[in-house]
Amino acid sequence: MTYGLPDLLHLMQRLRDPDTGCPWDRKQTFASIVPHTLEEAYEVADAIAQQDWPHVEDELGDLLFQVVFYAQLGQEQQTFDFTSIMDRLVRKLLRRHPHVFPNGDLTEHAPVPLALTEADIKANWEAIKASEKIDSEDRPGALLDDVPLALPALSRAQKIQKKAASVGFDWSDPKAVFAKIREELDELEAEVLAQDQPRMSDELGDVLFAVTNLARHLNVNAEHALRGTNDRFRQRFAWVEQCAQQAGGWTAMTLTDMEQAWQQAKQQEKRLNATPTDND
Repeated sequence: MTYGLPDLLHLMQRLRDPDTGCPWDRKQTFASIVPHTLEEAYEVADAIAQQDWPHVEDELGDLLFQVVFYAQLGQEQQTFDFTSIMDRLVRKLLRRHPHVFPNGDLTEHAPVPLALTEADIKANWEAIKASEKIDSEDRPGALLDDVPLALPALSRAQKIQKKAASVGFDWSDPKAVFAKIREELDELEAEVLAQDQPRMSDELGDVLFAVTNLARHLNVNAEHALRGTNDRFRQRFAWVEQCAQQAGGWTAMTLTDMEQAWQQAKQQEKRLNATPTDND
């Protein structure tokens, strides 16, 4: 027997049953589930990064359960349910893909015009989103109002910068961003010398914001780039730790020894990642 979406929705209703449901599930609210939703989303991303496809399947199920949970809460409060969520989503996607569904009809198809580039599609998507926002409110909100506060800081910075760039508030050349990073580093160094702790925090934030801006100009996802660095550091440090154990423990390692082991780890990494040549 293979279970489907109706079974999942029924299961969720049973879990929330006020008389026979699960005590933990019954006491949850929209706000209390949010941390679990964020955690599940990160676990999906982590499983994909590891290319652990059975784990990806499992984590996607956990993430889907979060959506079903919210839908059940909405149904109980008579604000929305899973059916209305799906209906709203499909209508939105039809509206935002006129190059695929020219009349907003799911049964109609249209080839993507050859002259329509990915940049054109993205620009059209953003324009449609903006018009939706204006149509749904008495007056349009501030440009950055819809950037979620709960996003990780790097992702939020990149999204804020992208929004600002959409109205022309941006540098046209990455070289200008490099100059801005150097400027922010100089300002940070001045505050470090002055031992002004609050200002150090502000200036360090400016440095991180400027570096994130460079990532956007280079078409690099800052969050993904830092995750990669974290993984490489963990792998290299594992080698340093192994060297320390062979030497008799951390106290037997000088900083020079640790640096030497670190460089060995980097060389090993390069050999493992080297692209074989025709002569190999």
